[in-house]
Amino acid sequence: METINFELLQEQEFIKKPVEVSIQDEEGEERAPFIRKEITKVELCPDHTHLRIYFDQQKFFAIPLDSKVEQVGANWTATDMCNKLTYVIRKVG
Repeated sequence: METINFELLQEQEFIKKPVEVSIQDEEGEERAPFIRKEITKVELCPDHTHLRIYFDQQKFFAIPLDSKVEQVGANWTATDMCNKLTYVIRKVG
């Protein structure tokens, strides 16, 4: 695993493509079911502590920049060790 690199999301064609997203707890149980979305943009928050992954003008995931990131095939995961949450984005189709 490596630390977060938001260019990877852009390079791997997650932007403007259908994806499924979920937030899971430390046991891997889903806190919310996978839902189909489209990532509209990715940017740093104003204080440069989190990566914002936007699904529209107002809705986004805010993932701490010190999260551990892994990409395996069509799945991109960011694990926030402090809060014990894993953000999962997977390509659809």
